[in-house]
Amino acid sequence: MVPTSIAGEHPLTLYVDKREIVTLMTLGHAPEALVIGYLRNQRLVASLEEIRAVQVDWETGSVAVTTTTGKELELGKRTVTSGCGQGTVFGDLMEEIDHVRLRDDVSLTDENLFILLDRVRRHETIYKQAGAVHGCALADTQGEILMFVEDVGRHNAVDAIAGYMWLDAIDGTDKVFYTTGRLTSEMVIKCAQMRIPFLVSRSGLTHMGHEIAKKVGMTMLGRASGKHYLAFTGRERLRRTATQPTALA
Repeated sequence: MVPTSIAGEHPLTLYVDKREIVTLMTLGHAPEALVIGYLRNQRLVASLEEIRAVQVDWETGSVAVTTTTGKELELGKRTVTSGCGQGTVFGDLMEEIDHVRLRDDVSLTDENLFILLDRVRRHETIYKQAGAVHGCALADTQGEILMFVEDVGRHNAVDAIAGYMWLDAIDGTDKVFYTTGRLTSEMVIKCAQMRIPFLVSRSGLTHMGHEIAKKVGMTMLGRASGKHYLAFTGRERLRRTATQPTALA
């Protein structure tokens, strides 16, 4: 048998004000940020100020969130998305998206995009060792990585970054979000909720993801690797500075 690294995976059941909400399968590296981002992206809490405490107990595989309001959560309709079998969105998928408009006064050069792609490639430590994980990064338009998260599902990684953004009071309106996963409707919706205008992936896209990105005015780039990418939406924010041509979808 050839020795190989295997990514760890742990169940983490989320309770909000003693009510069971969901069980997440996670690497467990950032449980507090993960559950805060999950509650944010599911629109189950309106702000960080509504969260009084987050207590993680790995012996029981649970995390208990106490809110300041103690109100009954409005879970409503539950939509199972394409997020590796775990993705869910509570309520109407388009309820908030109809009112989201992203900034159009920010730009990204392809040279800085290539810098970001190279830094992400060198950052994927768990993926290189064991595979079986997705990575997400939040970056600025200069290609500087502000945070990088790997987890067993891309939805977990984006939720953890959403949680960190709340905890660190980071404004997403001029940021770039990178994911190793597909550009699905869930990924686009979550980035739009964080008001991030640039979404980049080394993978492809889905039809609904493409339609929602157009609707909110997001710049969506797929098949991004090395010095190549496909610009699917929002080309007006891109600035050509590199000598090597890239493709436009």
